[in-house]
Amino acid sequence: MGIPRLRAYSGPAFLSYGFRPFFFLGALHAGLSVMLWLPMYTGELDAHSALVPVDWHVHEMLFGYLPAIVTGFLLTAIPNWTGRLPVQGPPLLALVVLWIAGRAAVFFSADIGWQAAAVIDVAFLLAVSAAAAREIVAGRNWRNLKVLLPLAVLAGANGAFHVEAHFQGTSDISRRLGIAAAIILISLIGGRIIPSFTRNWLVRENSGRLPAPFDRFDMASIAISVAALGAWTVIPDSSTSG
Repeated sequence: MGIPRLRAYSGPAFLSYGFRPFFFLGALHAGLSVMLWLPMYTGELDAHSALVPVDWHVHEMLFGYLPAIVTGFLLTAIPNWTGRLPVQGPPLLALVVLWIAGRAAVFFSADIGWQAAAVIDVAFLLAVSAAAAREIVAGRNWRNLKVLLPLAVLAGANGAFHVEAHFQGTSDISRRLGIAAAIILISLIGGRIIPSFTRNWLVRENSGRLPAPFDRFDMASIAISVAALGAWTVIPDSSTSG
């Protein structure tokens, strides 16, 4: 289903669809983070983050870059699933500002306090989850509600990262939990949602052959992945987790 044009959008094109600001800023942040991390790691740059350089780099890739890309995709895809208008203009700008605030808060967390940095940082994923849930529920697109679960887990892992890094001096469990949530998101989006775009186009073009639909085999594969990743998160060195 295409995005309906119920009202004309006259604002900046940069804020017309979620992928425009978030894909751009996410890619920019990924490159800049590496440029900053290297001198931070060698001690040539005095970091103001409460996280050690390695943890800061891991955090910004996993909970800074990744959420930006996922958000850009979801805010663009959800209107196609639901037939509702996309999040654009001031509401989209608010999400962009919140994401940037999270990046700044983590970088200066030694100055503002790790608790304040954690609250600002986690607020972005919670806001995105709430916005996505609202649109999916309002559009009665129940089958895609499942994409919200790994997104919520990613938000929880982000908060746990700050707590674990502060009290334990490490971020091993929350890091693995975040990676696990990312893999499940990729499995859902890459294995189920993206192929549906191809299928919908072929149906519209009256193609004779259609790709195989998402079935029990795919559901079983994701379920096994969830179990394996859960074991790896909790007991990574056990033979149970492979």
